[in-house]
Amino acid sequence: MANNYPIGLFDSGIGGISIYNEIKKTLPNESTIYLADNLNAPYGKKTNEEIIHLSLKNTQKLIDLNCKLIVVACNTATTNAITILRENFDTPIIGIEPSIKPAILNTKTKNIGILATEKTLSSNLFQQTSNKFSDGINIHEQIGYDLVSIIEKSGVNEELLIGKLKDYIEPMLEKNIDNLVLGCTHYYFLMDILKKILPSGVRVLDSSSAISKRVKQVLEVDNIMSRTKDCKNEFYCNGNESVIKKFLGQGERINKIIF
Repeated sequence: MANNYPIGLFDSGIGGISIYNEIKKTLPNESTIYLADNLNAPYGKKTNEEIIHLSLKNTQKLIDLNCKLIVVACNTATTNAITILRENFDTPIIGIEPSIKPAILNTKTKNIGILATEKTLSSNLFQQTSNKFSDGINIHEQIGYDLVSIIEKSGVNEELLIGKLKDYIEPMLEKNIDNLVLGCTHYYFLMDILKKILPSGVRVLDSSSAISKRVKQVLEVDNIMSRTKDCKNEFYCNGNESVIKKFLGQGERINKIIF
């Protein structure tokens, strides 16, 4: 029965596990398949054509695995490839966009910061979203150079990350930001380090909760909610699995596959 087919998620590595965790909180009876294309991480340094190619490949693999809905759990893949994915596949596809709108609606200083990959910040989708809501608001953009690479190789290593984060965040604080948008799912795992850098008045926003609510909404509207509590969660990667294991729950195993 299609209702009991899994939800598929893909990312360039561990970042989308933040989205997976929220989906499982909201929809504990849904089966899932998580695809980490970490052999090709990070996506933020690739060309638009490469990102589209990888996103098509990942989506096709999840469809081959009978996924009933696909979550593009990667900001870079979403902002560069979501339109083409929807043109090529009939399966419902949900993407991840930076939480610019809530940041703009909540700012008191009229200054918000966004930390994201180069390819997210330069994408047409990101620019369209920013321009649509940013009238009278200053958006201070910062590319998170090397953050994804460090997380994929070493996990959340504070010694390696805190200096770079300070270099990226402090200029935005000097611009009086009161909302910081995390424009990459990998950055969700930097929350504890960010709390050591940011003043208490700066709000940090990510998309994970909003995406899980959107997934539930689409499942309900399309009448494809799971009808069983007998669910399973599978994890696949095509690169080194050692770092990914650190971010999974105890007892979860990751399978190496070629895709």
